[in-house]
Amino acid sequence: MTSPVSPASTASAKPSLDRPGLLVMDVDSTLIDEEVIDELGDAAGCGERIARVTEQAMRGELDFREALRARVALLEGLPVSVFDEVYRRIHFTNGAHELIDTLHAHGWKVGVVSGGFHEVVDRLADDAHIDYRLANRLETRDGVLTGKVLGDIVTKQVKLDSLHAWASELGLPMSQTVAMGDGANDIPMIHEAGLGIAFCAKPKTRDAAPAAITTRDLRLVLDFLN
Repeated sequence: MTSPVSPASTASAKPSLDRPGLLVMDVDSTLIDEEVIDELGDAAGCGERIARVTEQAMRGELDFREALRARVALLEGLPVSVFDEVYRRIHFTNGAHELIDTLHAHGWKVGVVSGGFHEVVDRLADDAHIDYRLANRLETRDGVLTGKVLGDIVTKQVKLDSLHAWASELGLPMSQTVAMGDGANDIPMIHEAGLGIAFCAKPKTRDAAPAAITTRDLRLVLDFLN
């Protein structure tokens, strides 16, 4: 039987629960089971089309910025009430609350950085008591989506920069950080963290990560920490 956890190659370098630390994770298909952009696509009647682009982007086959803009353009005209509908349909990944609560009990902080949208991510972060959050924001006008993204898009570089910025704010060495995600745009932060974990990830991400979890249970992250 294949183990749901593949250990890091250098056990001595693992972050420890005995000291303050920082976990930064992706949201879609990591903190939650779903991809929010795909759920929005279903509401817009173009779910299959958007899901195909999402899969290509997460495998690293498309430029993330352009893929996101193309998918968001298909959402034009949706009422902002769609976020309430989508939020009711998404689910925290098994073990998410237990992982976050355990880390907090040991003096750790938790951040999420997402290529998804603040309109959903903020609610998830509030519900799970997450300390930091960063995501894209959708433009609206007169209560409907315009099909455009406001401001800079959260890319793999932005994810990496967030890991560094939050660790610096907390006065933490990178050796006391964990980064986790499932897609190609998570790879830089996975490489840079003291421990990088591919969580039920696409093949490119799994191959690039020093550690992996293949079962959808976020509590398994704790198995890597001293």
